[in-house]
Amino acid sequence: VLLLTSAEDLDCIPGFQQKVFHINQPAEFIEDQSILNLTFSDCKGNDKLRYEVSSPYFKVNSDGGLVALRNITAVGKTLFVHARTPHAEDMAELVIVGGKDIQGSLQDIFKFARTSPVPRQKRSIVVSPILIPENQRQPFPRDVGKVVDSDRPERSKFRLTGKGVDQEPKGIFRINENTGSVSVTRTLDREVIAVYQLFVETTDVNGKTLEGPVPLEVIVIDQNDNRPIFREGPYIGHVMEGSPTGTTVMRMTAFDADDPATDNALLRYNIRQQTPDKPSPNMFYIDPEKGDIVTVVSPALLDRETLENPKYELIIEAQDMAGLDVGLTGTATATIMIDDKNDHSPKFTKKEFQATVEEGAVGVIVNLTVEDKDDPTTGAWRAAYTIINGNPGQSFEIHTNPQTNEGMLSVVKPLDYEISAFHTLLIKVENEDPLVPDVSYGPSSTATVHITVLDVNEGPVFYPDPMMVTRQEDLSVGSVLLTVNATDPDSLQHQTIRYSVYKDPAGWLNINPINGTVDTTAVLDRESPFVDNSVYTALFLAIDSGNPPATGTGTLLITLEDVNDNAPFIYPTVAEVCDDAKNLSVVILGASDKDLHPNTDPFKFEIHKQAVPDKVWKISKINNTHALVSLLQNLNKANYNLPIMVTDSGKPPMTNITDLRVQVCSCRNSKVDCNAAGALRFSLPSVLLLSLFSLACL
Repeated sequence: VLLLTSAEDLDCIPGFQQKVFHINQPAEFIEDQSILNLTFSDCKGNDKLRYEVSSPYFKVNSDGGLVALRNITAVGKTLFVHARTPHAEDMAELVIVGGKDIQGSLQDIFKFARTSPVPRQKRSIVVSPILIPENQRQPFPRDVGKVVDSDRPERSKFRLTGKGVDQEPKGIFRINENTGSVSVTRTLDREVIAVYQLFVETTDVNGKTLEGPVPLEVIVIDQNDNRPIFREGPYIGHVMEGSPTGTTVMRMTAFDADDPATDNALLRYNIRQQTPDKPSPNMFYIDPEKGDIVTVVSPALLDRETLENPKYELIIEAQDMAGLDVGLTGTATATIMIDDKNDHSPKFTKKEFQATVEEGAVGVIVNLTVEDKDDPTTGAWRAAYTIINGNPGQSFEIHTNPQTNEGMLSVVKPLDYEISAFHTLLIKVENEDPLVPDVSYGPSSTATVHITVLDVNEGPVFYPDPMMVTRQEDLSVGSVLLTVNATDPDSLQHQTIRYSVYKDPAGWLNINPINGTVDTTAVLDRESPFVDNSVYTALFLAIDSGNPPATGTGTLLITLEDVNDNAPFIYPTVAEVCDDAKNLSVVILGASDKDLHPNTDPFKFEIHKQAVPDKVWKISKINNTHALVSLLQNLNKANYNLPIMVTDSGKPPMTNITDLRVQVCSCRNSKVDCNAAGALRFSLPSVLLLSLFSLACL
């Protein structure tokens, strides 16, 4: 009877997990070097576990590791390890491959003190694996096997557990508790579950386990009930045209859910149909076992340019049962593309092309056409054009039209009829991809282009352009600035040229229509809004006598030198100050001048002495462009006009007098009131005159 006391011990079998080991005889076993690990369990926790080795030169550590006690070479052909606890014992055999016999017997080696023998485990339940074919038909349930207990106590019962009994899928198997007969209740499917691991035990009338559980394996026998299927489609293969016979194109493999260890899943492949069937109905062959598709025709028949269709479709059949007629079949379509290689060079449709272009024009002037028998979707067809002669000035370029493969010849630099009325170019064409070794570019891969340049009436050209002069801005009216010069490129036509003003934003200039002399009609002003950074820009036209006339445009840049013709001005012109202010500073004035240095700062700031007494106001210089205006005493709330005189540093200098309006306001409780100052708005001179009049009346 098994010594099992808990549910955790039901699956435990006491003893070594592996009982036979094979190790190669080394040159020497090294002291304390691990040789192998042994695993022993008594299913009770291995309390008081002891190991004994048949050789005194070895030991087993507590973790199960076998080590040598010293360096040793010969130990014989076999070692035995004995393990024991109060509950179980077992022996493992270590075969030394290449070892030599040594004297001694196993009985002499192991001498155990057996004062209390350890009971060896023994089972009375006898079970054998049960084999059941899948897809059985009614009736159910049906008996499929039987469990025998040679030492079964009276009134004990059999109990069956495991997946398929009391675990999902439940209720497939059951056991007659009295006879041990095992039955199946429904049809089985090996492709769902191939093996059921069940357990048998005997119990008393109260359901307490007497013996077991003992493993019972139910094996489902496969039947050929699954067709081969191709699961990895679509299947598309490619092979280069002209490939040698036997070139592998692709591999087709199918899957069969039946038992791979039987012929039910042993597949064989064949080609059922080929479309199209030209030039041969058997262009390809499939390896019946591997599923490799290979070419079987000569390279000459794999010519993409002569094939009716460069795409072939094969119906591939996979049949199980090793291809026997009784086998099940599945099919799939394999698409094979015959890929193009560059075995045809591009050829111009004619040897010479003609083109005409007007002088001065740019753009495409002619499209060069070629023929190529290769696949239009590949670089073996796409053309690349090159100008190899006749383009020293790089006036022409050629590009490929991606839709038509034509060469678009363009003029990128305007041509001049007077220099050359005819051009001849030599063009070559190649493919983007290199040609195959046995094909080369021939005479048809080059062409000549004859280009005729048409004469047109070109506009006169100013020289130089732009034209530049430098003058002082106060130049007197009627002064001559320059005489412009324009020439007609149409030297063979002997035309006359007339001049006119095209753009003169300020209206300062005039041009003689015959000789091109430019003079002034107004005073030039460097500070004018029409002048940018001291440069005034005007445009002139030169018109020839052609029919129709042609026009050329020239630019005149006049750099204006500054003179001191602008007086400086101050800012700000309004200021406020409190009537009780402790700080008598009124405002910081700045000055500016439209002229350029040295006609600007440093500026001189003054109070106009003739109108204001000296003891009320004060002005102090801060720097070259700023000054501080301050009071010498507090004034009553009113508005005052203070004349400020500012002078620049020009030679001669220029002076400007500007009234600074000062508002003296009432400032009480953080409130500033300047309104009342308007009630009596005397200028400071008026206040002073009123004061003098009052004194005279006393």
